Amino acid sequence: GFGYTVFERNVHQLRMELLQYVPLDDSIKLSRLKLTNDGASPRTLTVTYYVEWVLGPNRQLTAPFVATELDAGTGAVLARNPWKTQGAEQVAFADMGGMQTSWTGDRLEFLGAYGHLASPQGAKVKLSNRTGAGFDPCCALQSTLTLAAGETKEVVISLGAAVNAAEAQNLVNRYRSIQCDDVLQDVKLHWHQTLNATQVKTPDRSFDILMNGWLLYQTIACRMWARSGFYQASGAYGFRDQLQDCMALLSTRPEIAREHILRAAARQFSQGDFQHWWLPATGMGVRTRISDDTVWLANCVNLYVKVTGDASILEASLPFIEGQALMPGEHDAFFLPSPSEESATLYEHCARALDLSLTEGEHGLPLIGTGDWNDGMNRVGEGGKGESVWLGWFLLSTLRDFSSVAAARGDTTRVAKWINRIVNLQEALERDGWDGRWYRRGFFDDGSLLGSAQNEECRIDAIAQSWAVLSGGAKLDRATLAMQESYQQLLRPSDKLVLLFTPPFDKTDKDPGYIKAYPPGVR
Repeated sequence: GFGYTVFERNVHQLRMELLQYVPLDDSIKLSRLKLTNDGASPRTLTVTYYVEWVLGPNRQLTAPFVATELDAGTGAVLARNPWKTQGAEQVAFADMGGMQTSWTGDRLEFLGAYGHLASPQGAKVKLSNRTGAGFDPCCALQSTLTLAAGETKEVVISLGAAVNAAEAQNLVNRYRSIQCDDVLQDVKLHWHQTLNATQVKTPDRSFDILMNGWLLYQTIACRMWARSGFYQASGAYGFRDQLQDCMALLSTRPEIAREHILRAAARQFSQGDFQHWWLPATGMGVRTRISDDTVWLANCVNLYVKVTGDASILEASLPFIEGQALMPGEHDAFFLPSPSEESATLYEHCARALDLSLTEGEHGLPLIGTGDWNDGMNRVGEGGKGESVWLGWFLLSTLRDFSSVAAARGDTTRVAKWINRIVNLQEALERDGWDGRWYRRGFFDDGSLLGSAQNEECRIDAIAQSWAVLSGGAKLDRATLAMQESYQQLLRPSDKLVLLFTPPFDKTDKDPGYIKAYPPGVR
């Protein structure tokens, strides 16, 4: 369900239910294990909870530095990594509602020599109560329960993190005494109010299930809050990434969108470009030559004002940041920027970024830099001459919409400059972006084609066709033909796939970037 997960199993006349959820306001995960003895005789059971501490980006790197201890006041097991570069004072904790009768912080003890999680040695014997430093760190908590015939008992387990030991103790004590059902109801009510603002009904039940909750739920829980994936676990904000995500929240949680728009705008260098991604705890991030970042803020802000009617956001005053410029030939640089003495309204942040996006290559198209929306095409324009057809459509649409915002503010100089670029850009897209049956993807630094019928690899790219339509800028007959070609070449109904482009990069002597390093069929 929204905000919670239930695992159920019946085995050997023992009914087990594990309910897990996270309260709205505290950094703690609750796991409620309910056991019911459906047999005719009493049962004595051992319940063991096991955690492998990471306390950093990678367990293999952090394990030697993680130390555990038993908190004398609560009996919970605490864990620290004092060698962390960020948050070294933080304390993680695990607790079994005070019911733990034995424990260990030694992973070797719990698993056993050559042991594994399918049959850990420590689940079968009483644990040693050993904690400290120098172990392969874990936390195993153990308790013994006796269930009469037909009896049900519940164990509430908490796993959390706090800014220090005192706060960890407060959380442990609070969630030992709190009514957990009330916490769960708060979680359910929150998601009900958030996700039920808009409901759709179509002939496709599976589509309705996704649209009426799950897509928006994932956008908030995974994208806006967790910001973590299988191979990206830093918790960083991506500049374009979360701006796109917050657009989905405008009709249901506009306050989240507003907060993030202002957060993202404050990561702008005074020259107009942005950190492509940054770590919120420190502000460290990467400065790049990726070209589409300068367009997303205005695109998102325009939609926010249109949907919410909250034009006051344009007057919000935000600082810029300062940092080292990229050297010639340098794709990116990771560093901690310094605060700028200059501040400006959100409107000025948007406008300054759009001014920077008015690049123009040999064919009159925007320069692709070291990647546009597809970061993997990072060497198409690394020499400073490669161009992007997709970015042309996106820029065309955004300039057209944001020119109305500028006109309403009397910014006539910018309006004139942007309208002139719109006219020239639309001509360039139809003149050099059209390939005969679909729109090209762009041009390499040397002027050779990308996303053309002349290419053996990446002959047609979906993004250039879809945005020819989404931008409203393409000629109708061409846009229609381009979408027909997309259906024919990019859809594989039998495989239930829609391809980004085809054929995949593999053996071409052209080097589009790191996207070519992926095997065909991946990314």
